[in-house]
Amino acid sequence: MEMKKKKLSFPTAFTVLFIVLMLSSALTYLIPAGSYSKLQYDAGETGATEFTLTKPDGEQEILPATQETLESLGVSADIEKFTNGDIKKPIGIPGTYETVDQNPQGFKEFIIAPIKGVYDSIDIILFVLILGGIIGILDHSGAFGAGMAALSRATKGKEYILIVFITALISLGGTTFGLAEETIALYPILIPIFLAAGYDVLVCIGAIYLGSCIGTMMSTVNPFSVVVASNAAGINFLEGMIFRVAALVLGTLITIVYILKYGSKIKKDPTKSLTYEDKDKIAAKFSGDGQSQPLRFRFSLALLLFLGGFILMIWGVAIAGWWFEEMTAIFLVDSVLIGIVLGMPEKVFVSQFIKGAGELIGVGLIIGVARAVNIILETGNVSDTILYKLSFLVEGMNQWLFIIIMMFIFVVLGFFISSSSGLATLAIPIIAPLADAVGLPRDVIISAYIFGLGIISFITPTGLILATLDLVEVTYNKWLKFVMPLIIILTILSIVILLIQVSFSM
Repeated sequence: MEMKKKKLSFPTAFTVLFIVLMLSSALTYLIPAGSYSKLQYDAGETGATEFTLTKPDGEQEILPATQETLESLGVSADIEKFTNGDIKKPIGIPGTYETVDQNPQGFKEFIIAPIKGVYDSIDIILFVLILGGIIGILDHSGAFGAGMAALSRATKGKEYILIVFITALISLGGTTFGLAEETIALYPILIPIFLAAGYDVLVCIGAIYLGSCIGTMMSTVNPFSVVVASNAAGINFLEGMIFRVAALVLGTLITIVYILKYGSKIKKDPTKSLTYEDKDKIAAKFSGDGQSQPLRFRFSLALLLFLGGFILMIWGVAIAGWWFEEMTAIFLVDSVLIGIVLGMPEKVFVSQFIKGAGELIGVGLIIGVARAVNIILETGNVSDTILYKLSFLVEGMNQWLFIIIMMFIFVVLGFFISSSSGLATLAIPIIAPLADAVGLPRDVIISAYIFGLGIISFITPTGLILATLDLVEVTYNKWLKFVMPLIIILTILSIVILLIQVSFSM
């Protein structure tokens, strides 16, 4: 009897992350350990302010929190950026790199790192679980089905408007306040609408995830990237703004056209979809039983409360300085209000909330495991070494080549340090002076930083993409096939913008 060959399939998001985690652990054996001195601003309870300087060997020194201290250390940032909270994380001190004792991360550290990653990411994970709970309530009540049916009827024949509107809106959120993790809640809402419109799940991911990526890549006033990086470089974040705005407009238009072109191809021939073989499985997960109730008043009010939660969250993050603690509280209260409006019995409310949260546990765990990669590299003292070695690549280069190589340096650094503010506070104080050496203004470095970090954010396993793909039942290889042509186009755009910015500075 002839045995059928088992079809090979691409590994899950968890397996991909654990492979990256193993490679990161191996790097702690192969790359020499080293560290820059770090400067942390401390505001004491008595009102006294000071800097804590932590040297590579772990020795700490208390210094007065003054501009003179910063100047003596070669840090260009203004003291006000520390005192008013614009710079919260420790910053790297240029010229202080030293090798330290090797701290390889072995089997024990490898096993413990994901647990530490979950601990470190618990604020994001809890936010995701609460969103899952509120979605579970709305889905069970029939409010989602009714709302999606109404929206599908309203956009009948003009479904492309959804792509344009959602991508542009989320791009705006990304460029202004770094809209990223918050978009997790949108997939269960929007995927059924895109599927009903004749698109595949990648079109929806494109509109949401690519919209977020292009917005953060072409940041204009995003406090978590361009503002903190400009502060660390000692310049005003408005410097170079015109080039970033131009990049944002062009990048968003290119992304929209790219998604529309793919979506049009899918509508004409569904077999062209990269996820066609998973079509039935995805439809079963997101399309429910195919029945929808009329959009009754209670449903409309519940959906408006849900939308109101997002509006309040955006205001809080952009204006009031809220973060995950406040955002999570908003949707926890919102879920209770929605349950009351829907007239849902207490036992049903609790069971459906827990069920909805449970469906996103996998997403939350992936976020934690992704953080584990950064923990391994930081604990192994190789992140600073990578920065130190890469900074030598640009010595003696002309201005044009310098800025292109610098962007790709940030692509590499962005893989190992996915946090935009973390990378900015570590790398910018060290790299910004390199621009002075070749006669370039530091705002060009800021553009190279956000472009490079943005390019890698489309695909880096340590970012949000694997959690997103796990949520929507898409494997990583299919995402790479979908997004790589766009990355190449955006990389070329970024290089052109940087070269124009350099030419205007000469």
